[in-house]
Amino acid sequence: MTNDNVAAKKLSALAHPVRLAAIRRLVAAGPNGLPAGRLSAALDVSPNALTFHLQKLALAGLVQSRRKGQFVIYRAIFDDLLDLVDHLVGACCTESVETCGPRCPSQGNGTATPPIPSYGEEGVDHD
Repeated sequence: MTNDNVAAKKLSALAHPVRLAAIRRLVAAGPNGLPAGRLSAALDVSPNALTFHLQKLALAGLVQSRRKGQFVIYRAIFDDLLDLVDHLVGACCTESVETCGPRCPSQGNGTATPPIPSYGEEGVDHD
């Protein structure tokens, strides 16, 4: 389960066009991932720059790497990415009698998460 601090760290790591493109390519590649050189070529980013961006994603827990001979293979951490998405939209429409549309995760599946406290409620931090 993802809390707001963890979610903010992961979203911050994604807040760059190269990192977003890299994560999308790695997700598309599936669980086997891609060699860093192939990812670099696909994104048209220098290997050094890509390494910098992949390290940011790894520190946030969104990608991991492994050595395979002379290659470094990067792959998306699917469980953490899906947890992040669920953290953002998992409580969709739980406080509403109507849903937001056909893609609503709460629509008729009976697995809605508990309501999110709103501002002004006791025990909620305010900025």
